[in-house]
Amino acid sequence: MEMKIKFNYKSKTSSDIVFESGYFPRKETLIHVDDLMKTGRVQDLEIIDEMGNSWTRKEFIKLNQELEKEPENIVVFFDGGFEKETNHAGTGVVIYYDKGGESFRIRKNDLLEGIENNNEAEYAALHIALGLLDEIGVKNVPCTIKGDSQVVMKQLGGEWPCYEEVLSKWLDRIEALLKKLGLKPDLVVLNRKDNKEADKLANQALEGTKVHSNKRLE
Repeated sequence: MEMKIKFNYKSKTSSDIVFESGYFPRKETLIHVDDLMKTGRVQDLEIIDEMGNSWTRKEFIKLNQELEKEPENIVVFFDGGFEKETNHAGTGVVIYYDKGGESFRIRKNDLLEGIENNNEAEYAALHIALGLLDEIGVKNVPCTIKGDSQVVMKQLGGEWPCYEEVLSKWLDRIEALLKKLGLKPDLVVLNRKDNKEADKLANQALEGTKVHSNKRLE
């Protein structure tokens, strides 16, 4: 999560000047705020997050303690593959996040039946990823979602229409989960070569190798 600061600066003239910073890492917030307060000229200071929520310094101190206990800086990679010969789909999900000053990585794959095509496999993979975010307690934060499916990313972003009924149902489920979790997604379309980790997991699922881990990174 990143923050910015907005405040009135009482100048030596009769005019008050309003300043608003750019975004910076949450952990730097109190350093910047306290430096500004030392000038004795700062009034009506607000601390604002990427979701548009704002706090006073006192309120933010309490919030900051709570945020240390929750996942943040979420990055999701997903991929899906489909085998026409078996009508099986493999999904792969990789999630990076920070919590309590440490970094973690989740890796998970699934072998699915009843999937009709590769696009549906991609949607299923993203739905599984969001379910994992729900499991680890992610809520009301920005998150970055990365995948190599133009169909999923463009339809989810509203750039492309979704006419297929089966895909439309997945899209509805995903949008409902995003709303439930209060997530603000930043959708990033990748080249396949930049999505190797999730792609490997999806292929491993199709080969019968099950993976599910949550590892603290050094």
